[in-house]
Amino acid sequence: MNIELRHLRYFVAVAQELHFGRAAARLRISQPPLSQQIQTLEQQVGARLLARTNRSVNLTAAGQQFLNDARLILNQVDAAAARAARLHQGETGELRIGFTSSAPFIKAVSDSLSAFRRRYPDVHIQMREVNTREQIAPLNDGELELGLMRNTKLPETLDWTLILREPLLAMVHREHPLACASSVSLKQLAKEPFVFFDPHVGTGLYDDIVGLLHRNDIVPYITQEVGEAMTIIGLVSAGLGVSILPASFQRIRLSDVVWLPIEEQEAQSELWLVWPKHRELSAAAKRISTLLTEASSALK
Repeated sequence: MNIELRHLRYFVAVAQELHFGRAAARLRISQPPLSQQIQTLEQQVGARLLARTNRSVNLTAAGQQFLNDARLILNQVDAAAARAARLHQGETGELRIGFTSSAPFIKAVSDSLSAFRRRYPDVHIQMREVNTREQIAPLNDGELELGLMRNTKLPETLDWTLILREPLLAMVHREHPLACASSVSLKQLAKEPFVFFDPHVGTGLYDDIVGLLHRNDIVPYITQEVGEAMTIIGLVSAGLGVSILPASFQRIRLSDVVWLPIEEQEAQSELWLVWPKHRELSAAAKRISTLLTEASSALK
């Protein structure tokens, strides 16, 4: 059996018109080839589908059944084509993004995700919170399409673009002697009990901030090591020490925490959008990448 979609479309047109001439005009072909294709279809099916006389064309019982099934098949093909086109255009499917804990607090990121959700509600976004270094393997393996991470050393298999460069700020308890200052230097923080990330967590912020301190000949007096930035903020709020975090975390407003500008101009951190070089991005990934780069450009 070698039934083609055009056979189904020809048959449906004749069955709806019940007239070969009108069906041929509708299909924009001549009548003789149409009659020949219907005969071929009937031979393939092994049943008479149309009862023809010189004056009329009518469906047989087999023809009526075949018409119902043909319509269903054509509708399914059209729907399959539409689904494939929407997926190709980035309007459906799944998008897997890794992100550091600080990313959702960055306005360019939250605004971009919100805009993407409004424009493409049928794309399922799977957000996975992963520390900077721990995003590298799943990006290479294809488990993640995109990564939002702090600046770090990347393998040659990954590429990146800058989303945001933001200042690092000092955090102190509201009753700390430095809380009333307009700004602080790193040396003023040097002897303070420091609440910071566990070095084994793998966060890019650890490398950023410790590197900044070491470049200024400061070895922090770390008294508390934790795994999450939210925990750092909570412990500073409890008066257990001072810390340094990117300015985007100011969106977490706690009355007991005071954020202070750091006087050293190099006290900055970058957020990168990272993707694998060897794998083509999906249309959805390209769309969210465009939104992120546009949002970051608007901030510059």
